[in-house]
Amino acid sequence: MSSVLEALKALADGYATTFKHLFRKPITEEYPEYKRKLPERTRARIILTRDPDGNERCVACYLCSAVCPVSCISMQSAQKDSGRRYAAWFRINFARCIYCGLCEEACPTSSIQLTPNFETCERDILKLVYEKEDLMVDHGGKDPDYNYYRYAGVISDVGQKGFHEKEAKPVNIKSNLP
Repeated sequence: MSSVLEALKALADGYATTFKHLFRKPITEEYPEYKRKLPERTRARIILTRDPDGNERCVACYLCSAVCPVSCISMQSAQKDSGRRYAAWFRINFARCIYCGLCEEACPTSSIQLTPNFETCERDILKLVYEKEDLMVDHGGKDPDYNYYRYAGVISDVGQKGFHEKEAKPVNIKSNLP
C-alpha cells in the first residue's frame, strides 16, 4: 500500500511542477539578434594560421588527418627549394567534422586552431567543404609568436642544425670516443 501512495505522491509532484510552470512567462532568446556569450574554450570553425614571418605554419605532416576520428581532413604535402614543407592543398569537410579538437592538439606547428565561430550552416552540403584558401588567416591565432622552424632543428631557410633557438650545436660523435 505504501508503494502505491509513493507513486501517487510522485505523480502529484510532477503535475504540481507542470502546473506551476504553466503560468510563467516563457523565456525566449532571439538568436540572430541576441547572441549568448560563449565559453572561452569553445571549439568550432577551424582556421589555418601563419607564423610571425607571414609564412603558412602547416608543414603537411598528416598528424591532423591521422588523428581525426571522422576522416574529414585531407591534404597533399610539397617542399620548397629552401627545404621548407607546406601543404600544396588542404581540405576540411565541415559536414563531417565533429569539432572534437584532436586535430588542434596533434598539430606540432600550431597551424590548426579552432575558433568560437560556429555559424557555418549551409543549404548546399558541398559548400561545407573548405579549401586551404578558405581556412588561411593572416595572423598567428592563439600563439602569434611561435615559429616551428626556429625550434624544430630542421635544415631550412631559418638556419642549419645547431643554429635554432634553444638548440645545442651538433656533436661530433668521433670526439666522444675514448
